[in-house]
Amino acid sequence: MQKHENPSQLMTRRDLLAQTARGAVLASVVPYLSRTHMLLAQESSSTRVRDSFDFGWKFLDGDAPGAQSPKFSDASWRDVDLPHDWSIEGSFDKDAPSSGPGGYLPTGIGWYRKNFHVPESDRDKVVVLEFDGVYQNSEVWINGQYLGLRPYGFVPFRYELTPHLNIGGDNVVAVRVDNSKQTNCRWYTGSGIYRHTWLLTTNQLRIAYWGTYVTSPHVSAESAIVEVKTRIVNGRKTSSSCTLTTTLLDKDGHSVQMQQAAQMIDGGAEYEFVQRIAISKPSLWSSAHPYLYTVRCSVEEEGRAVDVCDTPIGIREVIFDADHGFLLNGEHIKLNGVCLHQEAGSVGSAVPLRVWERRLEILREMGCNAIRTSHNPYAAEFLDLCDTMGFLVMNEAFDEWRQAKGKMPSSYHIYFDEWHERDVLNFIHRDRNHPSVVLWSAGNEVPDQNAPEGAETLRRLNHIFHGEDPTRLVTVGCDHVYSEPLNETARPEFLAALDIVGYNYVDRWRDRAEKYYSIDRETFPHWRVVGTESPGMGGIRGDYSRLFPQTAPLAGARPWNHAGANLDVELLWQFVSTYDYVAGDFMWTGIDYLGEASWPAKGSSSGVIDTCGFKKDGFYFYQSQWTDAPMLHLFPHWNWKGKEGQFIPITCYTNCDTVELFVNGRSVGVKGYRFPRYGMEGSYGKFSPRSLAARTTSDLHLTWDVPYEQGALKAVGTKDGNTVATMEISTTGEPARILVSADRKSLVADRRDVAHIVVEIQDEHGRLVPVADNLITFDVEGEGKIIGVDNGDPRSHENYKAKHRKAFNGKCLAILQSTAKAGQILVRVSSPSLPSATLTILS
Repeated sequence: MQKHENPSQLMTRRDLLAQTARGAVLASVVPYLSRTHMLLAQESSSTRVRDSFDFGWKFLDGDAPGAQSPKFSDASWRDVDLPHDWSIEGSFDKDAPSSGPGGYLPTGIGWYRKNFHVPESDRDKVVVLEFDGVYQNSEVWINGQYLGLRPYGFVPFRYELTPHLNIGGDNVVAVRVDNSKQTNCRWYTGSGIYRHTWLLTTNQLRIAYWGTYVTSPHVSAESAIVEVKTRIVNGRKTSSSCTLTTTLLDKDGHSVQMQQAAQMIDGGAEYEFVQRIAISKPSLWSSAHPYLYTVRCSVEEEGRAVDVCDTPIGIREVIFDADHGFLLNGEHIKLNGVCLHQEAGSVGSAVPLRVWERRLEILREMGCNAIRTSHNPYAAEFLDLCDTMGFLVMNEAFDEWRQAKGKMPSSYHIYFDEWHERDVLNFIHRDRNHPSVVLWSAGNEVPDQNAPEGAETLRRLNHIFHGEDPTRLVTVGCDHVYSEPLNETARPEFLAALDIVGYNYVDRWRDRAEKYYSIDRETFPHWRVVGTESPGMGGIRGDYSRLFPQTAPLAGARPWNHAGANLDVELLWQFVSTYDYVAGDFMWTGIDYLGEASWPAKGSSSGVIDTCGFKKDGFYFYQSQWTDAPMLHLFPHWNWKGKEGQFIPITCYTNCDTVELFVNGRSVGVKGYRFPRYGMEGSYGKFSPRSLAARTTSDLHLTWDVPYEQGALKAVGTKDGNTVATMEISTTGEPARILVSADRKSLVADRRDVAHIVVEIQDEHGRLVPVADNLITFDVEGEGKIIGVDNGDPRSHENYKAKHRKAFNGKCLAILQSTAKAGQILVRVSSPSLPSATLTILS
C-alpha cells in the first residue's frame, strides 16, 4: 500500500530528490519528515512521484453554475490552501440548518478550482488525483470532463486524469461540494476539501493503487514471517516482463532480508506476487515500543526501476480471546481507550498534523493506549501518528447502514445500498497495513441491529472485511445488546454474526448497572467482548456550579460532571479492569467536540480534555488508574468568595497509597483506597505492606468536606510510607498579568506547521486565576498567522477565526501557523487593564 507522506511538509518529492543528490541531510532540513518520505526520496525520479496538490486553489462559498468549464473566470474567488473547512469560518446561528448536530455553523455549497501544469516528460505516464476526504457529495471535473461523484465525506477516493490532460500545457480541475442537505450527520463534519490532496504520477508498468498488502502469518520473539502481496498493473497494450524485488528495511533503512521474483504480464492485465520473508529476532511493534519496518517493493523492467513503493509496517500478533481478552504479542493488555471525533475545535475538520500529535501526546500522558475513530474513517496521517506513537485503533466505518437514525433525512442510509461496498473497500485497502489498527468496526449503534434484515447486512459487510483482510476481526458498537422494550433488543442472529460483540453503555439497563457483562458471559461464554462506548468523566472545564444545590448549573452543561455519574464510571472501570475476558473499554469521549449540542452549547462537553487540549479533572481520574508514576490531583479551585464557612467537597484523584490534606497548614485527615485489593499471601494472616495502608473508602477517589476559608490547600501523597507526590491550590488575587507559552520554539516554514499558543491569566504571585474571563487579543508580526482561537467554553459564540477571545476559567488558546518563508514570528498578547506579553517563535 502506498502510505501517505507526512502532510506537514510543503517541500515536494522532487525538491527532496534534488537535495539528496546534493548530499543534504534530510533529517536536519525537515525535522518532521516522515520515514516513508525520506526513503522514497532516495529513489530515482523516473519511478513514481507523489506531490502535494494542496496549494494554489481558488474557492467560492456558494454555487457557480458553469464553474467546471476551463474558460470560467475565477479571478474574484478567494485564494485558499487545503485542507480547507469553510463551515468553521462562519458564525454560530441558533437557526442554522445544521442545527445542534452541526454545531449551529453554516454549510451549503462551495466550489474549488485549481490550475496546474503537466510537463511534457509525463506524456507516457499515468496521472492520478487523490482526495483524502471531501465533505460531502463532491463532484470533480478535469478540463471540463466530468470524472464522478462521491457522496460519503469520510473516505479517500481518486480519479485518473491521464486521458483528459493537456500534456505540456495548463489544466484546470474543478470540484463542487454540496453539504446543503441538512441534517446529514449527528456531529460536526465541516464542509469542503478538508483533507489533503495529492497528484500521483507513475509509469504504465506499476504497482497498483493500494496494491501492497503486508501480513505477518507467524510472529514470535525468536522469528517472524512477513508475507507481502503486491499487485502489478501493466497499462500498456503489449506484454511486459518485470522483476519484483521486495526488501524489508529496519528503522534505520538497512536491509534485513530480500525476495525477488519475475513474471511476464500481458498488456492491460494485472498480476499479484506473493512473497514471504523470514527474519530472526524481529523487533516487535507494541504500544510501549512501536517499532516500524519498511517494505520496499521495486519493479524493474530490462534492469531499470520503473516503480518503487515503500510501506511502513509493524510486526505484531493480535489476539482477541473469549477468556483472556486482548493479547498483543502474547501479552495480556487492557484496552484503555477513548472515543474521538475527527474535528479539532477552532480549526474544524481541517486539522493540521501537529494539532493531532499534541492531542495524542496528552492522551498518552493520561495512560490512554487505544483510540476508537468514532464514527467514520479518519485521515490517513492520523493513523500514521498512531503507528509511530503506539496507539491501538478500533477503526470504524459507518454510523448508519440501511436504517435511518433520528431525524436526518440526508444521512448515509440513503447512499448505503449503492455505495457501501466501494466505500468499505477504499477504507480497508488504505488502512490494512497500519499496525495500529487492531480491530475493524463496521458500524455504530446502527438500528439494523434489531431489524429483520440487519444480520444479512452485517454478513455482507463481514464478507468484504474478511475477504480483503482476513487478519483482523470485526465488531459493531451495539447499544441494544439488551434493551427495553425487549422487541428493540439486538437480534440474536445479528450478535452471533459478530466476531467480537461490542457493547455501547453496557450498564444502561436494570441489574446490568451492577452486573455489566457477567449476565451475557454466563449465557454466551464463547463471546469475545469489548466496551465499544461507555460513559466518561466529562463536564465543562472549571465549572463547579453543581457543588451548590442552590446554584443553577451553567447553560449547556451535561450530566457527566454529576458526582453520581462519576461513581458509575469508577464502578464500571473496577469491573473492566478486574475481569480479563473484557478486552477493554472506550469511554465517551477523550476530547470535547463540536456538534451533538443544544443551544446555547455548540458542542459536547463529554471529554476529559476540552477543545483547546486543556485537561479537565476527569483526565486525572484516568491517569490515576492507567499510569503508575505517582500522581495526585485536587479539585475544585479555592476561590469561593462569599462562601466562607460553607462546606466544600474536596476531591482527590490519585494512585498513591494515602493522601493527607492540609488547610492552611492544619491537617484534616489521612485517607486512602486500595484497588485492586488483595487478600492474604503465602500463609494465614500475611498481607503485603501496601495492603496495610490506611483505607477509608472503596471508591477510586478520596474526599474531604472542608469549611471554606481563604488560604491554601495542600495534599501530600505517599507510597510504601514515603512521600511521592504533593499538590497545592490557593486562593488567588485578581488578574494581574498574562503568561503566554507555546508548545514549539520553532516551526517548519511550510505553510502547514503549527504551534499552540497558550494564555493564562495570573495574579500578582503568578498563580492561575481560575475564574478569570479577560478579553485577550492576539497580534502576529512576521512569518506566521493565527488560524484559530478558542477557550474551551462550549457556549462561547465568538468566531473561531477572529484575533481575540475571552479567557474561560483563566485560559485560552491560539493556533499559530507558519508561512512558506523562514523568519521570526512575534506573537503579542494583550488585554485591557493588563500588561501585554510577547512570545517569539522561529520558522
